Amino acid sequence: MSIIKTQNIIITDHNPPLPPTDLIFDDGEPMESNRHRIAMNVLIDSVYQALAEREDFFAGGNMFIYYSSEQVKNKDFRGPDFFTVLDVEGDTSRQGWVVWEEGGRYPDVIVELMSPSTADIDTGIKKEIYERIFKTFNYFVYDPFNSNSLQGWCLGSNQRYEPLIANENGWLWCESLGLWLGTWGGTILKETAPWLRFYDAQKNLVLLPAEAAKKEAEMAQQQVEIERQRAEVLAAKLRELGVNLDD
Repeated sequence: MSIIKTQNIIITDHNPPLPPTDLIFDDGEPMESNRHRIAMNVLIDSVYQALAEREDFFAGGNMFIYYSSEQVKNKDFRGPDFFTVLDVEGDTSRQGWVVWEEGGRYPDVIVELMSPSTADIDTGIKKEIYERIFKTFNYFVYDPFNSNSLQGWCLGSNQRYEPLIANENGWLWCESLGLWLGTWGGTILKETAPWLRFYDAQKNLVLLPAEAAKKEAEMAQQQVEIERQRAEVLAAKLRELGVNLDD
């Protein structure tokens, strides 16, 4: 910093420190379990299905979020299991989410996949950081091994988290995405569990890509069968009228 004196005016030439660039994007820590890994991918894949008509969003999981130089210095890594940021470039490749490189944007939605060893942190210090620093509008926690563990909050007018009230299905409304978040019992990648899934505003399950492809194939097969039956009915009527279909 240099100081220049001009008559009675002191002009300070101050160059603020540049943001850190030596960021770590992988701490080598694995997911809590295979079920946690699948659960994370289910949320990511389904939100991309639900928001398929949009290009201005990014969804990721188990990625570090960097928000301050002090955090980098202290190696205070924050890597939500699932998060979505709206109104940003969706086709940009990212190793992590670096707030000062993203126009100051923080996640609009965060989901932490709890376990008995992380529950206190997820509902304690992480919740406080997402509320006070990130100002993330919707925050949810869920243990993939406990179907009754879903909790959620939204940022109130006083900028503090208010608990969400479940509907008759036990689902919580995610206002940021315009989707319900609730459990679904079934088998994914050979593992049967109460998975956390998204549902649309009409309470229809948001299908995963493989599920959507299977449903499309089934509908196509049904259409083929309908056309076959129609052809058989038409042929029968023509035969009744004396038309020889063998000619």
